[in-house]
Amino acid sequence: MNDTLVPALELAQRNSMRLPNESAEYRHARTALLAEEIELRRHIERVAELRRALPPGGEVNGDYRFEGEQGPLDFAGLFGRHSTLVVYSYMFGPQRARPCPMCTSLLSAWDGEARDIGQRVALAVIARSPFERLLAFKRERGWQQLPLYADLNGAYSRDYYAIGPEGSDEPALNVFTRRDGVIRHFWSGEMDGSTADPGQDPRGAPDLMPLWTVLDMTPEGRGTDWYPKLDYAG
Repeated sequence: MNDTLVPALELAQRNSMRLPNESAEYRHARTALLAEEIELRRHIERVAELRRALPPGGEVNGDYRFEGEQGPLDFAGLFGRHSTLVVYSYMFGPQRARPCPMCTSLLSAWDGEARDIGQRVALAVIARSPFERLLAFKRERGWQQLPLYADLNGAYSRDYYAIGPEGSDEPALNVFTRRDGVIRHFWSGEMDGSTADPGQDPRGAPDLMPLWTVLDMTPEGRGTDWYPKLDYAG
């Protein structure tokens, strides 16, 4: 990051946008907020730079087997033509009657982005339910692009924290690289309940869900007692 950046407040004060009938009080507060938003953008980029600079992670050599729409494949097969792979572990294990609504909300948004993501990196959504069950829900939900895979022996899910101590599903996000024929772990989302701040749900940063990004821009915010559902009455 360039150390000679213009101070955020100075940039905010250059902003010439004025909204109809706004008060001087509103504009003063909005300019202060804009400075914080600029700082947030810069901090997000600093964190991304640190993430990209991580040293090589552990080599991937487990007995990982999957089934997708094109049939069975191993871990290397998830990469396709790419050298980087993003894997989301979907909370839809065989013990569940229905999948996790929060995961489903996230993946519904990702379905619309999957083709774009696929231009840069490979994307895989892995769950422990039989593949026929995953495919049936994909059709029910109307997903068109999400690449779903069943973890056939559960080995990947166990090794990469998609199974809790009691055998329950856990959401997990992992990134892997393939360089010179060697597959390595690159990064995992490691923010959970143990790292959550008081009064907030555990979540990563930046937040993966567009839903929360939109709600964070509203006066109501995320709220404290509302979560996505698979269906809404009425």
